[in-house]
Amino acid sequence: MIERLVSIAGSGPDDVDLPAILLVPDEPRALLVLAHGAGAGMRHGFMEALARALARSRVATLRWEFPYMASGSRRPDRPGVAVPAVRRAVAEGVRLRDEFLPGQPVFAGGKSFGGRMTSTAESEHAMEGVAGLVLVCFPLHPAKRPGIARAEHLSAVHRPMLFLQGTRDALAHLDLLKPVVAGLGARATLHLEDDADHGFHVRKRSGRDDDAVVESLARGAAAWMNSV
Repeated sequence: MIERLVSIAGSGPDDVDLPAILLVPDEPRALLVLAHGAGAGMRHGFMEALARALARSRVATLRWEFPYMASGSRRPDRPGVAVPAVRRAVAEGVRLRDEFLPGQPVFAGGKSFGGRMTSTAESEHAMEGVAGLVLVCFPLHPAKRPGIARAEHLSAVHRPMLFLQGTRDALAHLDLLKPVVAGLGARATLHLEDDADHGFHVRKRSGRDDDAVVESLARGAAAWMNSV
């Protein structure tokens, strides 16, 4: 297992270097460039747990942070800042793939805000070297404000997409999400975790704990990546 801190350098004088963590298991089959959600960075417990669960399923990860998080701000970047950051991180992921796991596919994605900014980047201009997108708890709409406007750009994404969602996600009501995914056709796959909320927490009465959910997410994502 290789675990290494990485700094993703900016391309201009105003760019903030982006911190990242590369985690490469033995005999990796893929690399996932993984962005964090709006409220916490790459070292959040869920991000750490998911990366290590993916490693157990032979998927390497490059977890990275948006400029606002790297600068110590709590206000998420505007798309005009976040989308170029996604492109920088993915380009670094492709470079690291060539160094640490040559010949294996690279996937891009993220949790909530990070996934939405990744799919936005791909919809605007296909990212070189990306085999598909892994969108973890895609935030279809704000809490208590159901709608599908945030999904409009997905029709311009022409790579395979995996949606990892909880059935109790308050930011993605299933009666709205399922038709959105179905409308994307064969390029979209929906993986559901029963009783999980937006943070993939489950209630005790579900018969599972959060660790079991993360393991299921990782296994599902790894199997999908191996099939693309």
